[in-house]
Amino acid sequence: MKVKPLGDRVVIKNTESEETTKSGIILTGAAKEKPQMAEVISVGPGGNVDGKEITMHVTAGQKVIYSKYAGTEVKIDGEELIIVRQSDILAIVE
Repeated sequence: MKVKPLGDRVVIKNTESEETTKSGIILTGAAKEKPQMAEVISVGPGGNVDGKEITMHVTAGQKVIYSKYAGTEVKIDGEELIIVRQSDILAIVE
């Protein structure tokens, strides 16, 4: 199933977080922080959103850093995705 976001929304998927620290300590599931880096799966069209003209600056396939508590988490076909506004994306990782 494909998800096509509307307006200035972006569908992202978290990248896997590190399971060990730099010093070699293995982290359990509960000790891991929620990752803030994700891959863009699909991007909305932008356009006129809430009376403002929005130009989309991200494209599918890019890696981004997003706000810690941003977005709505959804599970589609067993895959966990997050739908965020473009303004919740802080940076593009190159």
